[in-house]
Amino acid sequence: MKKIKFLIAIATMFVAISCNDYLDTENIYGKSLETYYKTPTDIEEAMAGVYNALYTPNVFSNETIAANLMSDMMLGGGGPDDKGAKWVDNFEDPLEDTYRDLWVQSYNGIARTNAIIEKTVDADFSSYFSSEEEAQQFKDQAIGEALFMRAFYYFRLAKFFGGVPLIVAIDDPKDVPRASYSETFAQIASDLKLAIETLPDVPFPSIPTTAYGHANKWVAEAYMGRVYLFYTGYMTNMNNTPTNDLPLADGGSVGASEAAGYLEDIINNSGYALASDFRNLWPYSYVNIAAGAPVLPWAANEGLSWVGQDGANPTFGTGNYETMFAQRFSFGDWGWNNGNIYTNRMSLFSAIRGNSLVPFGEGWGWMPVNPKLWANWDDNDPRKVGSIIQVGQPEQGTDNYSLPGNQEQGTGLFNKKYTALQYPDENGAVKGMFVQLYNWGNADMQLMHAQDFIFMRYADVLLMYSEITGDATGLNAVRARAGLDPVAYSLEALKEERLHEFAFEGLRWFDLVRWGDVDSAFNYTINVNNSGTPATYKVNYRPETKGLVPIPETEIRLSNGAYEQNPGW
Repeated sequence: MKKIKFLIAIATMFVAISCNDYLDTENIYGKSLETYYKTPTDIEEAMAGVYNALYTPNVFSNETIAANLMSDMMLGGGGPDDKGAKWVDNFEDPLEDTYRDLWVQSYNGIARTNAIIEKTVDADFSSYFSSEEEAQQFKDQAIGEALFMRAFYYFRLAKFFGGVPLIVAIDDPKDVPRASYSETFAQIASDLKLAIETLPDVPFPSIPTTAYGHANKWVAEAYMGRVYLFYTGYMTNMNNTPTNDLPLADGGSVGASEAAGYLEDIINNSGYALASDFRNLWPYSYVNIAAGAPVLPWAANEGLSWVGQDGANPTFGTGNYETMFAQRFSFGDWGWNNGNIYTNRMSLFSAIRGNSLVPFGEGWGWMPVNPKLWANWDDNDPRKVGSIIQVGQPEQGTDNYSLPGNQEQGTGLFNKKYTALQYPDENGAVKGMFVQLYNWGNADMQLMHAQDFIFMRYADVLLMYSEITGDATGLNAVRARAGLDPVAYSLEALKEERLHEFAFEGLRWFDLVRWGDVDSAFNYTINVNNSGTPATYKVNYRPETKGLVPIPETEIRLSNGAYEQNPGW
């Protein structure tokens, strides 16, 4: 956790000296493009600034929250005044800049990666290391990591907005028009390919804990698989231009065999592996150990034990070999600039509304779980109860739940993977689990969620490999972990497995889009509770949007006509 706080502090400093400030002349910190990127410390600070761009002040620009709201697994929810959640959930956008922070922060990250990529090439770090080999490995890691993060940010933009302006050098003009969808993905794929070729070939168990949270070669290979599936799926099913190839900027392409080869390299050589129990990936599996009492009887009865979130040798937990890439979270403070963005707001906003229970704490009740997901999920699959909180269940600690008078679109089902966790301290005061584990002074229920958000798990590598190759081996490895019988490969079996394995992890919406299932995914009406009154819920997805959100109106105006709005908006 000290590392997370340090990363945030360094990132804050870097933001103060980056972008427009240091592009001009020497600033008050004495750092500029001419004097910076000369030492390993410079690179580490600059890379902290790159990762800082993951955090967005506006909650609707949090890609995880936006993607979950738009998916068919979760409703809008919240209270009567939480109109924004319902607008996103219902594919409405009466405001101008709902997703602007996603746009701005992504380009902030891209600008910082451009500087690292260009300026690190000529830097000489040999005097800071005991050998030329170590110095070169440091340089390769820095450049490769920056290439990956540039691809990550462009992929984040493209998933939501489609084709976007490509700015891939410090001196590139900032007023270029939007690139085409294929041009954007060609840049993403090219950056990933070069990142894979540049990053050191170090197995995950040999990567030190101090480097946890940083991208590596295996993460870049996994994202090549994800980008390949998303692009080819979107072009085939949403754009009506079938393809099996992901273009590269130089005119080449990545085909199915190459994409599968990257994933196979991870499977054979990376050292990543599935956790023995799916439920041990989530911190509710640690709450009894942390509390020193069975505050979650179900977890005690199941013998659950968290693998932790700091890699193979975590501060708490048994060792996590499955999480490959995650957004690191710490705590927040209202005295900081945007001080609430460094705590995991997915855990806050999707937690149970109006009830402070043990071990599940209070949140805003956004994103209640669709009861269709619960009803159609096999009870023999342990991931069902491992992913969803049912209210009114003593073994889940929710028997004292009472329906609040201001919960809308209530279903009595909540996200268990990312939620508020708490238990009584030695004085009987109920405080957040992470606050107590790390002895953090501010116990505010809005700022206590230090759970990392997982972007990529090894389970996804296995399922992507099955989807690309049609080989059921990876699919059945994930099923076997859940105690389920093997099945023959089919796309429908693969779709169901992804639905259950990755519920609430921000992937479902993009799966629906790339499979072309989004047009029919919302053909239902369900019963809900609106502030104590029975009601019905139905989503009005509009196919003309093609699974994209609107370009922020402020950006369109600033472009002086260079940007066109996405269809349907």
